[in-house]
Amino acid sequence: MTAVTAVTGPDGLVRCAWATSTPDYIAYHDLEWGRPIRDDRGLFERMTLEAFQSGLSWLTILRKRPAFRSAFADFDIATVAGFDDSDVRRLLADAGIVRNTAKINAAIRNARAAHDLDGGLAALLWSFAPDPATRPAPRTPADVPATTPESTAMAKALKRHGFTFVGPTTCYALMQAAGMVDDHLLECVARGSAAGDVPAGTLSAGASSVKPREW
Repeated sequence: MTAVTAVTGPDGLVRCAWATSTPDYIAYHDLEWGRPIRDDRGLFERMTLEAFQSGLSWLTILRKRPAFRSAFADFDIATVAGFDDSDVRRLLADAGIVRNTAKINAAIRNARAAHDLDGGLAALLWSFAPDPATRPAPRTPADVPATTPESTAMAKALKRHGFTFVGPTTCYALMQAAGMVDDHLLECVARGSAAGDVPAGTLSAGASSVKPREW
């Protein structure tokens, strides 16, 4: 059986296979996934959403993202760090988000941990980004790991600082999403997006209701 590499989408562009099933995924893949996020707020948002995704599909979280942003004060770290029991009750009553007590409490706890970091969240997370020269481009989904030594080290460091719901798998998903690693497949049109060298006009701006965010 021939291993799946990349897939040609409805617009004729070749993408990672996971990205072609819905317009929401196409836009997210083309415009966001793997592009560097270097500010604390953007990374806190992505960390929080990756934790909420545990046990669910990413599509579920992606479609609920506007509601999450509204519920969590656009992921402003200082604001979320100040959430109290009344906010937890409000969040548990919000049908627009994933109403999971442990994950909601983890988001608040993580905001407090991020707020207390010396040097900020971005500096800590990006310190675990591997040298791109040591990472050959994956040819098939089987070449993409679920965890790496770097994501394991990141998880341990975050837990030392008081973060929770940040295991090695969640940390690696964060690294992929935030452009700390480039796991677009070799044949994918978005390969190189972390380095900013995807040719202009090749990707699907406006492919769906998912819009690129200014991180």
